[in-house]
Amino acid sequence: MSIHRVTASTAARRGRLRALLREHSLDALLVTDLLNIRYLTGFTGSNAALLVTAADESGAEDRTVICTDGRYLVQVAEQVPDLRAEIARASAPRLLELAVAWGAGKLGFESHVVTFDQHAAWVEAAPEIGFTRAPRLVEQLRTVKDEGEIDLLRRACAAADDALAALIERGGLRPGRTEREVGRELESLMFDHGADGISFETIVAAGPNSAIPHHRPTDAVLRSGDLLKLDFGAQIGGYHSDMTRTYVLEKVSRWQRDLYDLVREAQAAGRAALAPGAEVGAVDTAARSVIESAGYGDLFLHGLGHGVGLEIHEAPGIGKLGTGTLLCGAVVTVEPGVYFSGRGGVRIEDTLVVREQGPELLTLTSKDLVIV
Repeated sequence: MSIHRVTASTAARRGRLRALLREHSLDALLVTDLLNIRYLTGFTGSNAALLVTAADESGAEDRTVICTDGRYLVQVAEQVPDLRAEIARASAPRLLELAVAWGAGKLGFESHVVTFDQHAAWVEAAPEIGFTRAPRLVEQLRTVKDEGEIDLLRRACAAADDALAALIERGGLRPGRTEREVGRELESLMFDHGADGISFETIVAAGPNSAIPHHRPTDAVLRSGDLLKLDFGAQIGGYHSDMTRTYVLEKVSRWQRDLYDLVREAQAAGRAALAPGAEVGAVDTAARSVIESAGYGDLFLHGLGHGVGLEIHEAPGIGKLGTGTLLCGAVVTVEPGVYFSGRGGVRIEDTLVVREQGPELLTLTSKDLVIV
């Protein structure tokens, strides 16, 4: 993606944030969460703070400043050419000096990431400012993805799809291998197919381990007749994919086929329920009721899904206790599972975009029962 496209996108995001600041009667917001800074500016360094003023658009960018330290002097100029950059090791305190000079009387801060000690030091250093808790304002904006973000998510999903296809084609899912061996090969293949990184430690769970929702790969050996659960994701441009597929090694039993069909039916119901304005609890219910009707509701041990973006788990959460509605442009997972402790489990997961005309599927690997 070109610098021009990035700066246009990030400038638009800052414009939406300013409207939100005015809605909350804030003069400015001090952003210290690095992922939020990346979202608003494109900067990817490990030390930064950002001051976003709520002034009208005519002069707002003149008083929106990023601050980082000398290690990133060249990087900040390249990645954030459209904003004033200050260079100081103590980035947030430097921006507080500017906020005082500009008369920011009511300054929001990200209270969900700022420590008590940081806040106390800021109050002492800038007593003129009225510090106001403003948790998750940027995350609220991040819930709805723009088309540039969705393109990165689509590419990340494609890298994961292609890696899994390559793994199966080369016979990588076979009895005699260990969970760790499969996981490491799948991660390597994601890099081979364009990933910048992996979304999280790949879950490879064979046999009884497939009944553990977030099993970590071990030296357990894959055996004929095992259920084999793979939960993994690629990362491109900071954006994550997330997909789970469950296979059977060499031979399938009736209970495994019936369980797989049940989870696939529940997953289809959850996907069909995704729509702008849908209550997240109702989306969960659409899938969960299929499993409950079969008598296995107590074996569906987690929520139906979650948002995906710059973080692998972000808003909105889709579960029994979830609140709120889905927005057009949200990117979420749908991942029901049923787990028989000591025996095996099935989970099927996709990443999808909530669209007016129906959800857009980003993870394209088949959900048919495959015996490898």
